[in-house]
Amino acid sequence: MFKNRLIQPELLDHADPEEARPNLADLVRINHLFGGYSTAAKLLSRVAHRNDSFTMLDVGAASGDTGRYLSSLYPNAKITSLDYNLVNAEAAGHPKVIADAFALPFRFQTFDFVFSSLFLHHFADEQVINLLHGFYSVARQAVLIIDLERHILPYCFLPATKPLMKWNRLTVHDGVISVRAAFKCKELEKLARAAGISKVRVESHRPAFRLSMVGSKQRSL
Repeated sequence: MFKNRLIQPELLDHADPEEARPNLADLVRINHLFGGYSTAAKLLSRVAHRNDSFTMLDVGAASGDTGRYLSSLYPNAKITSLDYNLVNAEAAGHPKVIADAFALPFRFQTFDFVFSSLFLHHFADEQVINLLHGFYSVARQAVLIIDLERHILPYCFLPATKPLMKWNRLTVHDGVISVRAAFKCKELEKLARAAGISKVRVESHRPAFRLSMVGSKQRSL
């Protein structure tokens, strides 16, 4: 069942604002309680020190919660949130941009880092390659990716914890689909190399069942 990626439509893609907002709030809870923020902190520590000044584009930022968390750790960073959906991005801080991730409205090497969390699994492999190629073009130093790890435990997690955590129905429905569409380490690395990113490091973070990737333009990772 988990040998290959399976991509299916998610309810959030077409949800009305009143149902989308509780789902987005659930995603913030998941990031806070179950490893999303800690994985992001570990990932950024690979390429930056706490007092560094840098710019970062957060693609598929939605409410911008991960960017806000990283800003609290890196006070000299300037993080720009980008999302295609205005409702999803309404809670994101400024600066923010409403735009298509497949046609980033920025020049070559505009940002030090291009970051994306829990975004790539929504797309087929060829689309992921195109996205990563665009991210790499806009980045000066590195592309930073966090996504889900395809595994039976995270697949069962949201349905099993719904009575306790009171997850929104979109959260459970889309969460299960997201895990089935997620990656293994070697798969994400292969897609990055196909996008022209030669210096790639992919790690698995347990028990969060998140993958992190650094696609560097520097000599070493």
